[in-house]
Amino acid sequence: MASLLHQKLPQRLHVLAGVAGLLERLEREPGSASAEQYRRVARQLEKLLEQAEPDENLKALLDIAPAASEIYENMRYGVAGLCRSPLEPALNAELAASAAIERARR
Repeated sequence: MASLLHQKLPQRLHVLAGVAGLLERLEREPGSASAEQYRRVARQLEKLLEQAEPDENLKALLDIAPAASEIYENMRYGVAGLCRSPLEPALNAELAASAAIERARR
């Protein structure tokens, strides 16, 4: 994935694409890294996402890197909600969470 992305993405996103590719591989191969190694990769990806310009190139990267997309969405949830998730499943998830919270309160 990372080599394909490097051909299509600007140089400024190559490191981000590489780390996103590594996280995708760790997601596909559970147990291939320790929990601490996984956290380090996820934290590095978060730092790179914080610095990335939110443009069409970043969107293209996130479209093919679901784990990176999820981290990006979680980082922006407070201001943008589920900005990268399809609307209907996102709405259903939010409604289910609200219902579960209400049941727990009772």
